[in-house]
Amino acid sequence: MRAMVLDKSGQSLQLRDVPRPKPGRGQLLVRVSACAVCRTDLHVVDGELPNPKLPLIPGHQIVGRVEDIGEEAESKFKIGDRVGIPWLGWTDGECVYCQSNRENLCDHALFTGYTIDGGYAEFTVADARFCFHLPDRYNDVAVAPLLCAGLIGYRSYRKTGGARRLGIYGFGNAAHLIAQIALYEGRDLFVFTRPGDIAMQQAAKKLGAAWAGGSDEMPPEKLDAAIIFASVGALVPAALRALAKGGIVVCGGIHMSDIPSFPYADLWEERVITSVANLTRRDGDEFFEIAPRVPVQTRTETFSLEQANTALDRFRTGELKATAVLVMGAE
Repeated sequence: MRAMVLDKSGQSLQLRDVPRPKPGRGQLLVRVSACAVCRTDLHVVDGELPNPKLPLIPGHQIVGRVEDIGEEAESKFKIGDRVGIPWLGWTDGECVYCQSNRENLCDHALFTGYTIDGGYAEFTVADARFCFHLPDRYNDVAVAPLLCAGLIGYRSYRKTGGARRLGIYGFGNAAHLIAQIALYEGRDLFVFTRPGDIAMQQAAKKLGAAWAGGSDEMPPEKLDAAIIFASVGALVPAALRALAKGGIVVCGGIHMSDIPSFPYADLWEERVITSVANLTRRDGDEFFEIAPRVPVQTRTETFSLEQANTALDRFRTGELKATAVLVMGAE
């Protein structure tokens, strides 16, 4: 099968013919139809995340169809079913985190496209327990971005509780998806973009934001919660200053630059800073139930498998205006 392979962090992916994987115990063999490109893929390729499996096939927003089923795989899937494969690829089920419904923090977790091979390939294998049935409303390309930007964004959003005035810093793929759910649930949305990015601010207002401005500005009223999707640590103190008493700042990325120091007074009055690590299967079940009801709309741009480096380069330089999705068999 054809696959795009990372041999060493910081290098371009290489197109290779590699053996088709076989499903092991509890696994599905999936013929990949689409795989969305995520910022985390950039962090892996660029060496910002430590100790990836090398050589590695990246990609963790995978849509495909079950080609074969390994022994003792969960019976909820049959050959031909469409499945989604997310970032969290395996947990031990035995550690204190798994036993307390926090499998996203499992000590021995494996991650698709990072510590196990992912979806920049024509076939992949995945633990059936961590695969999802996908809503029929979406085609393969449209649903692919929901498998990370949607899922991690949803977990970040749920950590804000019942916040009425919600700020979002960074209006990329995850923010665009979660903003739609926040508006559907009646939240007042305040969007922060790069200073001077008038086009993105106008897009946020068109979507329904009550206010949109630069990340160097203060909102017209204090926020009950803020989610930071941009991987810029300096936004944490900025978001804290925008919070009302008892508010929460949720850092929604897997990687962020260092957070600068800030006065304790900005944290006082029971403000909270928290990160989001990975996801749970419950997050996925809840998200895929609500997404088609909103309905959450994705914005995509397709590339062939061979164009994976082009998609990553355009993501890295900020040239993408939608989520890049690799489509197997595309011209």
